[in-house]
Amino acid sequence: ESRGLGDVYKRQGERFPMKYDGIIFDLDGTLWDAVEEGHLVLLEYLKTQPDVTHLPTKEEYAGVMGLGMDDLAEKLFPYLSYERRMQVFNEDFKLECEYLAEHGAKLYPHMHETLKKLSETHTLCIVSNCDNGYIQAFLKAHNMAQYFTDYECMGSTGKPKADNIALVVEHNHLKAPVYVGDTVWDYNSATQAGVPFIFAAYGFGNVENVPKIYDIAELPALV
Repeated sequence: ESRGLGDVYKRQGERFPMKYDGIIFDLDGTLWDAVEEGHLVLLEYLKTQPDVTHLPTKEEYAGVMGLGMDDLAEKLFPYLSYERRMQVFNEDFKLECEYLAEHGAKLYPHMHETLKKLSETHTLCIVSNCDNGYIQAFLKAHNMAQYFTDYECMGSTGKPKADNIALVVEHNHLKAPVYVGDTVWDYNSATQAGVPFIFAAYGFGNVENVPKIYDIAELPALV
């Protein structure tokens, strides 16, 4: 009995087709947690900036994960002019990428083995709202380039996440992609791009009424 594009089923030795041919991942809160490292770099930099009157707490910093660059900078430095807060953001971002590329951050459990397994059967990609250089730092620090075919970000294209998801789908000729993320912004972006969504419930946000995983190791069975 053929189910077309159904889940992977094993029944009486038969293997049915996979539901998805590509998996697109968010980065922060989905593949790694770089809040501790990013916050430390941010504080060290901000201490050298006399016009910064409030040092964001780690909770405030974690709360902007998933936002675009303009929104992130506005949330953290609302009292600065647009030009100045973007200057602060860009200077800190360069320092953060340099640090993360060398030292890495906290990978969620079972990451390497799960991505290796998934890459053998699916096209794996990353789409994040970050600036250009951040995804590259993740790939370099943790030797992840071997698993991923493509990546895209707001800093590279100037486009929002929904558009970048659509670009990755088009560039990689994906017929049945799925997006994995941890915030409602991820869900909204995937929905706008017409791509199904799986919620990484171990991350930073909360999304209701969608398929979810509590550990990345659960993903192969779901896709």
